[in-house]
Amino acid sequence: MRKVSREKTTRIILHLLVWIVILALPVYAAKRYRMGNDFLLTYYTFAAINAIIFYINYLSLVPGLFFKKKKYKYFIAVLALVSGFYFISGFANSQINKMITRDYPEQVDRQRDERQVPRRPPLRPGIIIAVPNARLIGYTSSSLFMIFLSLGLRLFEHQSKIEKIQEEAEKAKLNAELAFLKNQISPHFFFNTLNNIYSLIDRSKEDSKNAVIKLSRLMRYILNESGQENRLLSDEIDFMNNYIDLMKLRIGPKTRLNINLPGECKDLYIPHLLFISLIENAFKYGISVQDESFINISLDCEKNNIRFSCENGLPETSNGIIFESSGIGLENLKKRLSLLYPGRHNLRINKTRDKFEVNLFIQL
Repeated sequence: MRKVSREKTTRIILHLLVWIVILALPVYAAKRYRMGNDFLLTYYTFAAINAIIFYINYLSLVPGLFFKKKKYKYFIAVLALVSGFYFISGFANSQINKMITRDYPEQVDRQRDERQVPRRPPLRPGIIIAVPNARLIGYTSSSLFMIFLSLGLRLFEHQSKIEKIQEEAEKAKLNAELAFLKNQISPHFFFNTLNNIYSLIDRSKEDSKNAVIKLSRLMRYILNESGQENRLLSDEIDFMNNYIDLMKLRIGPKTRLNINLPGECKDLYIPHLLFISLIENAFKYGISVQDESFINISLDCEKNNIRFSCENGLPETSNGIIFESSGIGLENLKKRLSLLYPGRHNLRINKTRDKFEVNLFIQL
C-alpha cells in the first residue's frame, strides 16, 4: 500500500511539473517578444481546453472503455469529446475577439488598416493554396495529439502495472517454493540426527545424553530463525560446528576428520541451512566403524564469493547406495540454488568408487 501511494504521488508531481512548464513558457515569450495580453488570454484558454480533453480521456475514457474492451464505444466517445469541445473552442474564440475589440479598439483598427494596404505582387508567379478553415485544422490536430498522448501514457502505465503485478506474483511464488523447500530440511535433519543418536544409545549412555542436549540447541536455532530468509554466515558456521561436534560422538578411530571453517566472515548473509544437507550426507555415508574412512569439509569467503567443499570416503558398507536412498537433501539444495542464485552459482558433484566430492561456488 505504501509503495502504491508513493508511485501515485510521484505521478501527480510529474504531471504538475509538466503543466507548470507549459503555463510558464508563454509568460516568458510575451515579455521577451513584447506580445500583448490577447496572446496570453488566447494561449491559456486553448491550453485549458486541451488539458480538459487530455484528462477526460486519461482518467475516464481509457480506463472505463478502452481497457474494458469496449473499443467502439471508446472511439464514439472520443469523437463526441473532440466535436463537443470544437464548438466550445469556437465560442471561446469569439468571446476573446469581442474582448479584444472592446478593450483594444486602436489595435483592431490598426490591424484592419494593415489588412487594407495593398500588398506588392510577388516577383515570380506562383500557386497560392487557400486554407478553407485554419481553425478547424489547428483544433483537430491539437486535440487528436492530446487524445493519442493521453492514450499512450495510460497504456504505458497500465503495462507497467501489469508487469509489476506479474513480478510480485513470481516473487510470491518463489518465496512460497523456497519456504516449502526450507521447511523440508528441518524434519529431514531432525530425523537423521535422531537416527544417529539412536545408534549411540547401546554404545554410551553418557554420549547419548550429550547428543540430545546438543540436538536441542540445534533445533532451537532452527526454530528461532525459521521466519528469516537469510542469516549471517558466521551464525551458520556456528551451527555447522555444533552439528559436527554432535556427529563426532559417533565417529570411531578409523575415521579421519578434517574441518576448515573460518572463525570470522564479514557481514555476509546466506540462506538458512544451505550447507547442512551436504554435511549430513558426508557423516551419513562417509564414516565406518570397520573400514578406514575420512571426511573433509572446508569453506572460504572472499568479498562476495563463497566456496564450500565437502569430501568423504565411501566405505564398503555404504558404497553404491549413496543418494539412491538420501532423496530430499541434495535435490532440495539444487532447487534452492536455482531459485536463489540463477546464473551465480556452480555446483559440481563428483562420485567415484571410493570417494564422493561436492564443490559449491556462490556469488552473493
